[in-house]
Amino acid sequence: MNDLVLFEEENDIKLEDIFQAYYKCRKNKRNKKDCLEYDLDYEIHLIKLWENIKKGDYKVSPFSVFIVDKPIKREIFASSFEDRIVHHLIVMKLESLLEKEFIYDSYSCRVGRGTHFGINRVNKFIRKCSNNYQEECHVLKLDIKGYFMSINRLLLIKKLESFLERKYFYPDKKVLTTLFKKVILNEVIKGCVIKSPKNKWGNLPKSKSLFHSKENCGLPIGNYTSQVFANFYLNEFDHFIKSKLKIKYYGRYVDDFVLVSKDKVKLVNAIPLIKEYLKEKLDLELHPKKIYFQDSTHGVEFLGSYIKHWRSYITPRIKNSFYLSVKEINNDLLKGKLTKGEKTKVQARLNSHLGTLVHNNTYNLRKKVIKMLNSNFYAYFSLSSDYLKVSIKKYS
Repeated sequence: MNDLVLFEEENDIKLEDIFQAYYKCRKNKRNKKDCLEYDLDYEIHLIKLWENIKKGDYKVSPFSVFIVDKPIKREIFASSFEDRIVHHLIVMKLESLLEKEFIYDSYSCRVGRGTHFGINRVNKFIRKCSNNYQEECHVLKLDIKGYFMSINRLLLIKKLESFLERKYFYPDKKVLTTLFKKVILNEVIKGCVIKSPKNKWGNLPKSKSLFHSKENCGLPIGNYTSQVFANFYLNEFDHFIKSKLKIKYYGRYVDDFVLVSKDKVKLVNAIPLIKEYLKEKLDLELHPKKIYFQDSTHGVEFLGSYIKHWRSYITPRIKNSFYLSVKEINNDLLKGKLTKGEKTKVQARLNSHLGTLVHNNTYNLRKKVIKMLNSNFYAYFSLSSDYLKVSIKKYS
């Protein structure tokens, strides 16, 4: 009974839960237009949302869909602000229980286990397996083809219902089940508002678009719940790798996973077993063109870093993205005075790049690229001496 949650006295979703989900949703989004509009009468909106959820009248609003080109080309579906509150509510209810289910080395959408954690763990795997780089070990890196677009929604719901049946004992289980079913089963392409020119979809592979997904398959990239559910969908697969295949050194970030072993044959034999499990159990396909198998001395690219013995490098894609951001920021700086919102976006964009770069030996690169910013930049922003943080000047 240690993993189980005891029943409470009330029989439904609490209003305070709705408010808590709202506060989580608007965190770091206070300057967004839809958030500002909702804030004007947020108490009225939240009470109405609460009542609709209790009565079963909550409906998912139409999505906006657009294409982003950086860091890679992707199709993004953006939900309404109120729907995002519901997403936070669902995750808030499940998060602590899901944490107990996940293996230590699944890195996506978990507090303290992001990309940098994953890079450091794989680095540690190679170092331990090779006895501090003194012995031979091998790295197998695999990928799932069109993962988000291939997730079987009916199977996902079945897995979630089974999970709740075993682990969730709050009185709002029925309401929560209804909510995640509505979110997962919602046909996001129906009635969606297309924000990007249609030619933007021209060179996007069909395996990366919900407009070409099989019936009852695919989760929208951009939803908070999609990230969490995508991690959960592969949870049993993680346990299969660890427990059945007996791979000690294994880590996964969404659909990108790495296996490290001294035993070359064991890794080679694992490939068809993994392929079969994904197909039979999860209706997924191992990407045939993304099977990487090498001696660890050759290194492995994982989450934007190229990990080799004794050192790691950022990939050219990450470096080029940084250069491109600075070029675009320079263009914006030449157009005229930046608004408060624009300054916040520039700050967030640069700090995101710098936060990625800090985990590799990149001081000279950071200094070089930051110095490419034109002089107008310094009217609004200040830099830390180590080129790791951009701050907005108080009176800019």
